[in-house]
Amino acid sequence: MTELSTLILDRIRDVPDYPKPGVMFKDITPLLGDPIAMAAVVDELAGLHQVDKIVGIEARGFILAAPVAYRAGAGFVPVRKKGKLPAETLEESYDLEYGSATIEVHRDAFTAGDRVLVVDDVLATGGTAKAAVELVKRAGAEVVGIAVLMELAFLRGRERLTGVDLHSLVIV
Repeated sequence: MTELSTLILDRIRDVPDYPKPGVMFKDITPLLGDPIAMAAVVDELAGLHQVDKIVGIEARGFILAAPVAYRAGAGFVPVRKKGKLPAETLEESYDLEYGSATIEVHRDAFTAGDRVLVVDDVLATGGTAKAAVELVKRAGAEVVGIAVLMELAFLRGRERLTGVDLHSLVIV
């Protein structure tokens, strides 16, 4: 295990039965509260690709993606739950491990040919990440990769993301 992996895993708390019975929630707030761990995560994610934009997926993906965009010298683009963005949007629906949802991005968030890294906190079933990739592509930009803090391997989300460079800082 790498030093970064240990730093991350030592700062993730399991919360049983949240948000519903049978789900083991991976709480990243202890990691976010540790300035050394947070800086290490941001620096690692920012160094993965040369990009024009960083997409952050609502809500915890925003927490990581915004400082990654700053560190990478890239723009930040929020991908939000349906109905939360004020201007004209593109939308994509998908299934979660415990339901379904729709996400949106502003139609004018990207310039044709923008190189984009999608950032989120956790890769579970892969539905949210795949929907975000589809939104970026439909908006005319190029997805150069997906980067997540943690991948829940037992949910096999990676299988839904074939053809996309996926970088997970830790896999549990």
